[in-house]
Amino acid sequence: MSRPVSAALAPLTTLLATRRGKQLALPPRLARLYGSLRVPSLHGRPYVFSNFVATLDGVVSLNETGHASGGDISGFNAQDRMVMGLLRAVADVVIIGAGTLGADSRHLWTAAAIFPGLANDYRQLSAALGNSEAPLHVIVSGSGTLDLGLPVFAAGKVQTLILTTRPGAKRLLQQHVPDSVEIRAIRTTGRSGHAIPAQAILDEVCRVRPARRILVEGGPRLLGDFYAARLIDEQFLTLAPQIAGRAADDRRLSLVMGRSFVPDDPLWGSLTDLRRGGSHLYLRYSFPVEPA
Repeated sequence: MSRPVSAALAPLTTLLATRRGKQLALPPRLARLYGSLRVPSLHGRPYVFSNFVATLDGVVSLNETGHASGGDISGFNAQDRMVMGLLRAVADVVIIGAGTLGADSRHLWTAAAIFPGLANDYRQLSAALGNSEAPLHVIVSGSGTLDLGLPVFAAGKVQTLILTTRPGAKRLLQQHVPDSVEIRAIRTTGRSGHAIPAQAILDEVCRVRPARRILVEGGPRLLGDFYAARLIDEQFLTLAPQIAGRAADDRRLSLVMGRSFVPDDPLWGSLTDLRRGGSHLYLRYSFPVEPA
């Protein structure tokens, strides 16, 4: 399969810059590569944001063995990875679903893991924001069918919170639980008994760690639940210049799965920031959030 050569790590070109929020003091190299970054400071609740990369026809994952991560979508683009690392460095907490973990089971959702060459710069930024070196990793799994021997749990490099159901917690506790892992059971909804409400996820995360900035990296069903509950403040979206296509029986995933909004419950965002790196576009949208 042919693959585009990733562009050199050149600075992004800012076409539209948000004026919302406080400008963060980025280390010089990150400021040169990304430009200015403003993040809202919300009173009484954390700022919840998401980051994905999508093709021109809206595919975020090919959902195939060996080709389920965002690299195949972005063309393994260096600038996209730089932005991913930047947003992880800003976050106190990163939330992912079991499907996202399964798609890249050896990964850690840290800035250094996605772009090692900028690890020191990301570390400086996190320290300046008062964050620990790595954000709390929150893994959401209704069934609790997780291998606690995976690096995210067993390596001891990150603190991990697993949110699951009571049956899921019982299943997980049959394994050795590393010291860096905490398991919490949440009451579920839905016929399957495995659907954990997005608001319950957010509430439990804030009980475990008071958070200012929470990054939701997926997957699409988990993100759909957060959008349905009107809990996403902003969406960062890299638009990659390729067409993925779909067969009639295709299982390729779009940004949101398992939820529909139009025509009965439309959810419109406002474009607040736009940057360009080669033929990739880096979009940022704000969305209305339901009052607590």
